Amino acid sequence: MQKLILIAIIFPLLSFGQANKLLRQGLKSTNFNEQIELFTQVIELEPKNLDAYFYRGLAKYNLGEYTGAILDYTNVIFYKPDADTYYNRGNSKFALEDYAGAKEDYTKALELNKGLIDAIYNLALTNVYLGEFKEAIIDFDKITNLFPGDANAYNQKGMAYMELKNYKEAFNNFANSILLNPNSNAFYTRGIALLSINYYKEAQSDFYKAIELDRNNLPCYFYIGVTHLFLGEFVPAVTAFTESIKFDGLDFDAYLGLAMTQYKANDKTQAKINFQKAKNIISPIAPDDDSIEVFSNTYWYKNQSFYFNDIFKELSAL
Repeated sequence: MQKLILIAIIFPLLSFGQANKLLRQGLKSTNFNEQIELFTQVIELEPKNLDAYFYRGLAKYNLGEYTGAILDYTNVIFYKPDADTYYNRGNSKFALEDYAGAKEDYTKALELNKGLIDAIYNLALTNVYLGEFKEAIIDFDKITNLFPGDANAYNQKGMAYMELKNYKEAFNNFANSILLNPNSNAFYTRGIALLSINYYKEAQSDFYKAIELDRNNLPCYFYIGVTHLFLGEFVPAVTAFTESIKFDGLDFDAYLGLAMTQYKANDKTQAKINFQKAKNIISPIAPDDDSIEVFSNTYWYKNQSFYFNDIFKELSAL
């Protein structure tokens, strides 16, 4: 009988030792698939090993298996809720565009650990996606109060103020961002904001500065074309849209911009060709569809509808 008792005691100890060994191997591995396999083995040996669930969730997240990651994090939260697990589950929900669910998790993470800065930042971004811009600004304020040198937080806060049409505060924040880190993205973001309120010359200046700092900031070429078009500067507009197409031959917005510019410059033959190219890219199955709704996913339809509606009729008649 004593032998049986000893065996019964030793077996769980061996199992525990093997589980720890597998867990350590998983933590050392840089291969996410291998990590999942090792952490799964740990869970098979110890079904309530919360570390294994947590780290398997991280590995799944890194592979884009967000739903699986959420299930693993939920297992941890069920037995032992903690800020890090809520935060990581929030990230998985955010990746799945479940912004309401992500907000709940980030909020819970901060209830458990008010100093979890990444959760504050991600909560702010989530509020932006939910259209809750005032709440987003409060969260970004927390970041800039704690880290006054965080240029990106000022940039994001500026965009939130733009949505609220508080342009003074928006551009104060953009200025702070550029002062702290005058990189290509900072000028690009301010350029987009200026363009949205029809400050074409100022926006153009920012886009050119962004290109000067990083020639691979490719969207700038398109927006430079937009500003030149609206300023009636057709030659540089054609150059900019053509440059954008060089980088992306399927850039239907650039083809539309080119067509509109050429129409305005009275080059109706090329305008017709490029207008048709844009249609063929957007709707290859039905290139003869003449409705404006074909262009519903374009920059022009969404952001410059008044201008586009007028010129669309002219281009369609060519």
